[in-house]
Amino acid sequence: MNAIKLLKDDHRRVKALFKKYEQAGEGAAKERQSIAKSIIKELSIHAAVEEQLLYPAARAVDSRMDDIVLESLEEHHVAKWTLNELDKMSPEDERFDAKMTVLMENIRHHIEEEEGDLFPKLAKRLGRTDLEELGRMIDAAKKAVPTHPHPMAPDTPPGNVLVGPLAKLLDKGKDLARGLMKKATRARGRRTVKRHAAA
Repeated sequence: MNAIKLLKDDHRRVKALFKKYEQAGEGAAKERQSIAKSIIKELSIHAAVEEQLLYPAARAVDSRMDDIVLESLEEHHVAKWTLNELDKMSPEDERFDAKMTVLMENIRHHIEEEEGDLFPKLAKRLGRTDLEELGRMIDAAKKAVPTHPHPMAPDTPPGNVLVGPLAKLLDKGKDLARGLMKKATRARGRRTVKRHAAA
């Protein structure tokens, strides 16, 4: 698949999640938490593959794209810090919605710039074959990159390529631990209810 089409599909998916979050409303904390987790995962994966493959390719084909890429990396940096904070919060936290709003505004701006400036320039400089190959590489990389934000990890090769698989393993462990803690909490709650009912 063409790299630009693949990344635009990611953008559409994230924008749809933003809209879904905005429509969930104040009383839907569980739903908003679930949507936020999906946003965090999608943006973490998307940022990692762009940093590992898209941005180095853009810089390699034309050094005049350096400024666009450097600005994009800074936008990713800010987004990853916000995602990292959101990953540790819940919708009940006073600043959760404010952080999510700022994140959505920043990402929408970032998407506009990529689709309006970087992608067209890259499409002119890379042929169809190269864009297809880059797309295959991005698709394959999505299976090996982190699913949570790692704002202190390197965002340029070779550092991000080396750290990515390790971060992915850490993310799997974090997800497993969270799942086990949730199960244990639910089980404790059920035992407490049964004890009170028996008393």
